Amino acid sequence: MSRPFPQEAYAARIAFMVELAEHLHAYGTTAPRLEASLEMVAQKLGLECEPWTNPTGMVLSFSDPMRPPGDSDATRVIRMPPGDNDLGRLCDVDLIVEGVVAGRMGLAEGHAALRALDRPLTRSQNLMQVLGFGMVAAGIGGLLRLPWLDIATASTIGLVIGLLQVASRTRPRLREAGDAVSAMVAASIAVLVAAYVAPLNLNTVIISALIVLMPGLALTNAVNELTSQHLMSGTARFAGAVATMIMLTVGTMVAMAAAGMVGIEPQVRAWRPQPDWVEWCALALAAFAFAVLFRAKARDYPLVAAAAATGYLVSRLAGQAWGAELGIFLSALVITAAGNGYARWAWRPGAVVRVPGIILMVPGSSSVRTLITSVQQQDLSAGQVAAMAVVNILLALVAGLIFGNLLLPARRSL
Repeated sequence: MSRPFPQEAYAARIAFMVELAEHLHAYGTTAPRLEASLEMVAQKLGLECEPWTNPTGMVLSFSDPMRPPGDSDATRVIRMPPGDNDLGRLCDVDLIVEGVVAGRMGLAEGHAALRALDRPLTRSQNLMQVLGFGMVAAGIGGLLRLPWLDIATASTIGLVIGLLQVASRTRPRLREAGDAVSAMVAASIAVLVAAYVAPLNLNTVIISALIVLMPGLALTNAVNELTSQHLMSGTARFAGAVATMIMLTVGTMVAMAAAGMVGIEPQVRAWRPQPDWVEWCALALAAFAFAVLFRAKARDYPLVAAAAATGYLVSRLAGQAWGAELGIFLSALVITAAGNGYARWAWRPGAVVRVPGIILMVPGSSSVRTLITSVQQQDLSAGQVAAMAVVNILLALVAGLIFGNLLLPARRSL
């Protein structure tokens, strides 16, 4: 039963709901979960809310069921940039909402607490973000068993990209072209190392360095939204993911074309010499790095890292036994059920488990590799095998998410 908030607090309730919607959107909540969360909180606050969300904005329609129809209707149209995963602040939002609907916190206090979350990242947090880019690049290079020079090159490029990403937050023009600039810088450094230091697995090093910018999670969320009948949001998110792939490919090809024009010829090799222990160490490093990049709370680092490692290990071990697609399906199913279980019994957002758990399976690197290969060879058929791999990964992931929710239904939207 909804809590009987006083009628004079109607405007305050709407203001709280709008602030809540903006924060959930900013912290990477997908359309189905965002809309379900808003409807649930609105009911608790004694409001009727009809939300319509997409990756770049929201339309929220409110009314008071205790007043005559049409007497209290209010609509808010909100334009926002695409959200970014911030698990720590998402947990803070969840805690604030729980306090408000339970009566432990007033509407004005909850509204102020939500506004307080808008503080910019500190220098130490920005430094950790930059280091996270480098650690993820090194971890992915290790998981792919690249030579040490390749891993070091990818990690160095990752640090440079991290610096660019931090700088772009206060520079709108750099932010608009950030993906293309990052790809151009990554490809330029890799080409120079391959030309003047030693041969590299060139494309793989570039993809390892750019892995954080790959739109694999966006692609997965887009298809998941489409299958859940959030057609506008899913279509817009899919288009945004494709645009990101194009920007990354354009930046990479510009750097390679420029190198060819000035006579720089990179030496390319295909060599994966690392033993098993390197892959295990790389998995631990990548899992920890994603906890940093997703801005989880320090106490959640072990949980986030464990979720990322579990998702990878389940997909790999099951994939070796029954095929890659089935391995990804089982991994997504296990992680989704585990996230729902965590939300149900720990009473915290299941995204803390769900998002890092699938991150090492999403098809971002495969999709960008498809475009780069096709453009390099000027032959669409050259990327067809990789393109089918992307489709298979997406289908397996989304099927796992769907059946994971059936195996253990979520009681909480986040």
